Amino acid sequence: MPTILKLNEISSVIDVALPKTYSTSTDCANPDAIMLRSFNMHDYNLPDSVLCVGRAGAGVNNIPVSKFTEKGVVVFNTPGANANAVKELVICALNLGSRKIIEGIEWTLSLKGKADAAQQVEKGKNGFIGQEIFGKKIGIIGLGAIGALVANTCVDLGMVVYGYDPYISIDAAWGLNQNVIRETDINNIYSQCDYISLHVPLVADTKHLLNADTFALCKPNTVIINCSRGELVDNEALIKSLKEGQIGKYITDFPCGDIIGIPNIVCIPHLGASTPEAEDNCARMAARQIADYIENGNISNSVNFPSCSIRRRGKKRLTVMHKNVRNVLNYVTELIGNDGVNISNMLSLAQDDYAYAILDLDDDLCQETVEKICEYKDVIRIRTLY
Repeated sequence: MPTILKLNEISSVIDVALPKTYSTSTDCANPDAIMLRSFNMHDYNLPDSVLCVGRAGAGVNNIPVSKFTEKGVVVFNTPGANANAVKELVICALNLGSRKIIEGIEWTLSLKGKADAAQQVEKGKNGFIGQEIFGKKIGIIGLGAIGALVANTCVDLGMVVYGYDPYISIDAAWGLNQNVIRETDINNIYSQCDYISLHVPLVADTKHLLNADTFALCKPNTVIINCSRGELVDNEALIKSLKEGQIGKYITDFPCGDIIGIPNIVCIPHLGASTPEAEDNCARMAARQIADYIENGNISNSVNFPSCSIRRRGKKRLTVMHKNVRNVLNYVTELIGNDGVNISNMLSLAQDDYAYAILDLDDDLCQETVEKICEYKDVIRIRTLY
């Protein structure tokens, strides 16, 4: 019976999404897989029994992906499962950045208990005038599942929408509203738009994507929305730009000590995916991906190995994780042929420095053949599945 270790509280829908032969635990010493949300795994002692890790969310910066890859552990995420929840928060942030809603509410609370509160509201409301978003220009940096939804919704709200994503997928491109203006130069996003919304992952190339140089390109009083990752923005440069009026407001879902309480910074306590619907969707997707990998060796939505999935044929399935170098599969298939076993179906795909192959066999391999494959210098991990 496969066991899934939960390092965070996970929606109970996993009990429905997982096959009935699976169990979940919060303290299993030798689980077959791990599911988590925000738990920091960088100092975690990963048991050798773990075949895969499922992140119930999109970002994986709390997981040491490179280290797990070297161990042959597949890391899954759930892109798009929480997209609607985050999109709705971004639209809320748009209004918070446009109109002094929070400031007005805080001022109104100060009137509690005053007999003339209604009259003071009418006199004081002019101090909280804002602007409408209709007709304004917004630049969406990153057009994945969330960015595309934000872009389409902004079109529906009457905004002029510019989208920038040099790595946009075909599926994402097909889903974009035809009125989204494709921008190929990110600097034009900074210089043209009244609002900028970030929807890119945090990697080495995107850390401090918004910095002193990019702020200098922005229109005065630009509103920046960051519901992706806090480190995408250089906070020191941001605070300086806010004081100078180059940036008008910054709304982020990733508060930290440097920015909490700074004028014109609105800190939301990481609520982007904090809806029961999003948590259910993420848990359901992660559970199904984990089960399909454990049972069939199929990989989908992995951040460290290629998506590789085929229907089963034959008596046994062999999966081979290996470095993306020449002759590994030649060696494997030659050993299988020498063992007198026919390969009825095979799929092999690579992603960067690593590759993954699924081979369906018409008969069992002898133990010696399995050991020879496993011992080959460029093979990371193999599995035999009935």
